[in-house]
Amino acid sequence: MPTMKALAVASAAFAVLAATSTGAFAQKKYDSGATDKEIKIGNIMPYSGPASAYGIIGKTEAAYFNKINAEGGINGRKINFISYDDGYSPPKAVEQARKLVESDEVLFIFNSLGTPSNSAIQKYMNEKKVPQLFVATGATKWDDPKNFPWTMGWQPNYQSETRIYAKYILKEKPNAKIGVLYQNDDYGKDYLKGLKDGLGAKAASMIVAEESYETAEPTIDSRIVNLKTKGADVFFSVTTPKFAAQSIKKVAELQWKPIFLLNNVGASVGTVLKPAGFENSQGIISAAYLKDPTDPQWKDDAGIKNFDAFLAKWFPEGNRADGSVIVGYSVAQTLVQVLKACGDNLTRENVMKQAANIKDLQLEAALPGIKLNTSPTDFAPISQLQLEQFKGERFELFGPVVSGEVGG
Repeated sequence: MPTMKALAVASAAFAVLAATSTGAFAQKKYDSGATDKEIKIGNIMPYSGPASAYGIIGKTEAAYFNKINAEGGINGRKINFISYDDGYSPPKAVEQARKLVESDEVLFIFNSLGTPSNSAIQKYMNEKKVPQLFVATGATKWDDPKNFPWTMGWQPNYQSETRIYAKYILKEKPNAKIGVLYQNDDYGKDYLKGLKDGLGAKAASMIVAEESYETAEPTIDSRIVNLKTKGADVFFSVTTPKFAAQSIKKVAELQWKPIFLLNNVGASVGTVLKPAGFENSQGIISAAYLKDPTDPQWKDDAGIKNFDAFLAKWFPEGNRADGSVIVGYSVAQTLVQVLKACGDNLTRENVMKQAANIKDLQLEAALPGIKLNTSPTDFAPISQLQLEQFKGERFELFGPVVSGEVGG
């Protein structure tokens, strides 16, 4: 029979073992940018320059993180959101990324905007093994976990989106003569490739004219004139907001009446169609994956009510008609879900692991049926959209939710 002394020793040994095991199980793990009190996140936005209309995304995210912090943060930690301007300039983006990683020592860079800017920093981010998470561009290259395991997109990629337009054209106007206006960089070329792939063997005969423009150009009017002159009866405008509005105005001025396709990132009612004139925007076709807060069909929707409550309390200067505002709101919510899933393991590796294991996440502002999914081999969270046509003062959704997955 064991003595009292032996029992006491055994009990003490068990207590030490239990404490050690519990400590190991609950051990907090941090990389640069994470502590018991904060999570330091970097961001790069074009607050100035030719794509400055998108700067509102960064401002929306900052406001949303302020809301999260006021509510207690994430697992007790406050978000320290550091956002810099790159003017939509790749060299400036490189400078800002280095500053965020090497001087500010952020845990990761989140939702930096622009295909040219993100292309310029992608290799650096992966060499440093710092997450380039939920980049604010739909370039297809962000879904390449084998070669760039530290880079992940968020919105539907441009080739997926354009394949959906190609399906529409082939069905509604199989003998179309298509004229394409596109930005002369990876962003524009990605859309052009998606269109050609989607049209397949008919691309060579259906696309009758291509016009590219540089972001430094003051106007794209002459490009529009050239496309009309080539006899195009379908016009695909692959543009950022400034040039999207110009293209709408010029098409109307020329009294040209093609089927007008406008890519999603240029189709904001508040910052593109309204300035271009609702009378000039009638019939424009685009594709959506998020609800339009100005659409009456969502007036009693719980998600949009939450969005409006957020704007009223935390971001009253946010324009609910600007599509970029609800984008910033939604991608910020996605990040919050990922960080919650990280728990006390706030290492860069675990941030990417949790981001790569999103399962059927239904964001409150996403269209019904559109859910976010990722895996270690799939870094494209959203691959579905629904076509929409502008009527009156808003877009009306039509047809089913469609997948445009590349290779699908």
